[in-house]
Amino acid sequence: MYENTFPNKRYKHTLEFLRKVVPNTNTAILDLGVRNPFVAYMEREGYVVSNTSGEDLDLDTTAVQNTNAQVITAFEIFEHLLAPFNVLRDIKADKIVASVPLKLWFSPAYRSKTDMWDRHYHEFEDWQFDWLFEKAGWEIKTREKFTNPVRKIGLRPILRKFTPRYYLVYAERK
Repeated sequence: MYENTFPNKRYKHTLEFLRKVVPNTNTAILDLGVRNPFVAYMEREGYVVSNTSGEDLDLDTTAVQNTNAQVITAFEIFEHLLAPFNVLRDIKADKIVASVPLKLWFSPAYRSKTDMWDRHYHEFEDWQFDWLFEKAGWEIKTREKFTNPVRKIGLRPILRKFTPRYYLVYAERK
């Protein structure tokens, strides 16, 4: 449908996963983090999306406690938090779709040199992310890993062609 309008493979893959696990497009979603370009893709599919306000979710989980949204989405947000367990534990919705970049042995954790908030405190291995969800009271129903090759020359770009970089999960409250 949006084959040529996706800015990258990650958006396309994430939207296909969301369609599969949350097929009702009139579903109310609370997307963790401020409004971002991917929200427009979800809205074009018919999802009703609101976002958190940029509050520090390590310290203030009010937004996930007071929402009427049926589903929480958290696309590449948990790696920026010091304590993602607190947010996961406090979510009142029964369903969550989340993704994180996976820890890669050949690439250090992302750290912006210009933005002190745009850093990855965690880059998870899949089992660590699963354990985090389980400990916070969630049961993962389905999961996927996928690559995100880059158009650059070098050893790391070659490794990214076949090494999964992103991990998507759909979970329901136990």
